[in-house]
Amino acid sequence: MLHINRENLRKSHQLIWFTIDFVMLGLLMINMALIIFDSIYSFAAVENLLAEHAGALRDFYHPIHENFIFYDLIFVSIFLAEFVLRWGYAIKASIYDRWYFYPFIHWYDLVGCIPVGSLRFLRILRVISIIYRLHQYKIIDVTQTRLYRFFNFYYEAFMEELSDRIVLKVLSGVQQEVRRGSPLFERIQNDILHPRRAMLTDWISERVAQAARQGYVPKRGALRSYLEDRVDVALKENLELSRLRLLPVVGPTIQETLEEAVGDIVANVIHQILEDLASASNHAFIEDIVDVFLPTPTAEGEPEEQNEALIQLIIEVIDAIKGQVRVKYWREQL
Repeated sequence: MLHINRENLRKSHQLIWFTIDFVMLGLLMINMALIIFDSIYSFAAVENLLAEHAGALRDFYHPIHENFIFYDLIFVSIFLAEFVLRWGYAIKASIYDRWYFYPFIHWYDLVGCIPVGSLRFLRILRVISIIYRLHQYKIIDVTQTRLYRFFNFYYEAFMEELSDRIVLKVLSGVQQEVRRGSPLFERIQNDILHPRRAMLTDWISERVAQAARQGYVPKRGALRSYLEDRVDVALKENLELSRLRLLPVVGPTIQETLEEAVGDIVANVIHQILEDLASASNHAFIEDIVDVFLPTPTAEGEPEEQNEALIQLIIEVIDAIKGQVRVKYWREQL
């Protein structure tokens, strides 16, 4: 159900033209309903059915059907008069650069006025143009109607399915090109990724540091206790270390001291590694990793295993993108 925004209607200062729009919209609806009914009435079976079951309606409408062109010309004359009125206003207000531009821009208004056969149904374009103009000026809001939401939902679903299939086809073709070792792979490696190694290194370094700060630093004590417990269990299960208890007097003391020292060393090593990852000092480590995947291009070419690693990396990245493309958001809305 369309609701008229009266406040925007008053603010527009075009009340006369919008009133004409509503009047023309009503006339167009009546005219289109008559055209559709007359087209249905043209079938002999429909006329005979009305003659049998609704004789009064058939007797009333049959003269209109016989002279339908005359009644249709009444609507056409009104439509043409409105067209000429708007054309004159466009000339007076200098809406277009040339006075004769208006008929070409609003060609659908003229074509729909031709009272011949299927051309009459082109008047639906005039209905659409009026509704669009009223929606554009926020006099009505088409998006709130059930009809619009119904068609828009299936239109979006169709476009999503279509675009997903196209994107998946393109990405699959890119994967095939990369696997074949086409110039595309060389371009991705040498012209796109390699010049941006510093940016990639900075980004990965920052993400690793952020993950380490958020995941390790708040749980440092719990992780240290866990590591010490695990090391203690492992040392107690070690056969060689358990033999230290057999030493007279000092055996148990040596074993406990060794267990505590090993646990403390492991915890400190892990602590230092994670502290380094959580700080800016991880940059050199990340840079070495990036250099492995993106070595500097050389004239002699790169080792095959390095090429294979980068190819696999690109293919997996594209697979991840394809997986995201396959998500059907319209199904979630449904």
